[in-house]
Amino acid sequence: MKIDIRSQGITVSDDLREHIERCVNFGLDWAEHDVDRIVVSLSDINGPRGGNDKRCHLRIPLSRMRDVVIEEVACDLQAAIAHAVDRAAGSLERRLSRQREFGPTPVFSAEE
Repeated sequence: MKIDIRSQGITVSDDLREHIERCVNFGLDWAEHDVDRIVVSLSDINGPRGGNDKRCHLRIPLSRMRDVVIEEVACDLQAAIAHAVDRAAGSLERRLSRQREFGPTPVFSAEE
């Protein structure tokens, strides 16, 4: 499973990269056969003003299904990452179990 980390207004240190990889691997390693890539986008909404402004946006592309998209905002970036991964795990589990039970959900393009 490839983890693609993107950031806007935040410097991704080695420790932060390690935290992201640890959280994603711990929370989503059970889905490694269904998930090829996870896109983690980090941003600081308010910049230097502070506040509840650290955003973690996760996107998990799935073949023949809609992507799982989760966004979490918190004071602490590590907490936002951990909560986003927890929510993504639940969403992904529901989506995959539904697909196994009922078959793939059709994805419609804008052209139809």
